[in-house]
Amino acid sequence: MDKNTLFSSFGKWISPICAKTFTERVAQGEQDKYVKKFTTYAYLKLFLHAQIQQRDGLREIAADVLCKDFQQELGLPSISASQLSRKHNQVDSALLEQVFMELVLRIRQSTAPSSLRKDFRIIDSTTIGLCLQKYKWAEFRKTKAGVKLHFRLAYIDDETVIPEKVILTPAKKNDRSQLDALVDEVGLTYVFDRGYIDYARFDDYCDRGIFFVTRTKKNAVIRPIESFALPADSGVLTDEMVIVGTPQKRMENIVRLIHSVDSEGNPVAILTNRFDLSADEIGQIYRERWAIETFFKWMKQHVRIKTFYGTSERAVMNQVWMALIAFCLLVLMKMETGTKSSLLELCRWLKVLLWKSEADWLARIHYKPLRSSAGRRSIRS
Repeated sequence: MDKNTLFSSFGKWISPICAKTFTERVAQGEQDKYVKKFTTYAYLKLFLHAQIQQRDGLREIAADVLCKDFQQELGLPSISASQLSRKHNQVDSALLEQVFMELVLRIRQSTAPSSLRKDFRIIDSTTIGLCLQKYKWAEFRKTKAGVKLHFRLAYIDDETVIPEKVILTPAKKNDRSQLDALVDEVGLTYVFDRGYIDYARFDDYCDRGIFFVTRTKKNAVIRPIESFALPADSGVLTDEMVIVGTPQKRMENIVRLIHSVDSEGNPVAILTNRFDLSADEIGQIYRERWAIETFFKWMKQHVRIKTFYGTSERAVMNQVWMALIAFCLLVLMKMETGTKSSLLELCRWLKVLLWKSEADWLARIHYKPLRSSAGRRSIRS
């Protein structure tokens, strides 16, 4: 980062992004070959600011540059909505994806080994509906368009997950089509819902030493082979070794079927090739898959990812990467300060203190309200 950037809370927030490395990549790709003022690095700052402030459109983003502090940060006296639109459609999405991947790596490296669940990944997707007339490249149904975000998430502590890998496709793409890209490391356990059921792939995972935990479909054909005894205090209903599938299309490997209940008490049938864990541990692993729903909810509510600033595929991809970068920057700030405050609180304080000194933001993060002695006496009385 440059020497002036770190004086502001905004500069502190984006400081994990290495400006030198980013500008070198931009130069290598000749991204700013004919650019005089509105550089790709200025674009990165401007659209990250739009994410944290949840701006609705390009005109609002252009109006942000009227702030003198922001002008100094960007090195721009003004910008128009049309300039923003052109740049947003020109920037190579691979540049932003690389920034995201580097931030994820930094988060992983900063996580204490004792709290890192190294063998556990969650896979799921979320669909964002779009107008077919504007987003024809993302055709979903006859009257609807949409994009689908496929995620592989990893826990960094007992509560927080981060998107370790992300793939953006048109919404009509089947979830199973992305499994090969998301499930790629031997020895890990991948947890996903029944939309990813694929017996041929499951056999391949068994042969390669890749573990999975998933739900069975309601119409799945199951042939029990052996039942396992359960502890008296177990929350699991049954634990069996089974063969899955019809004679024409079934798994060659024997797997494990556990009947349990989900976090809301509803019955759930869990299929896995892990025989080394107890049935209750398998049930708990599947219940923890719901952390991704919390992540999806946070993303859709607190960064700009449901509506887009451009209609081209590149514009949509660039905005998705910006949203994910913004999320990772907040996670890194939470880890650096060691605060118990939520990401939402960090985000709220950042918005208010954006152009104040970074010390003001840090002071608010570490602030601990003290009750007066009179207040304590009144409480006791």
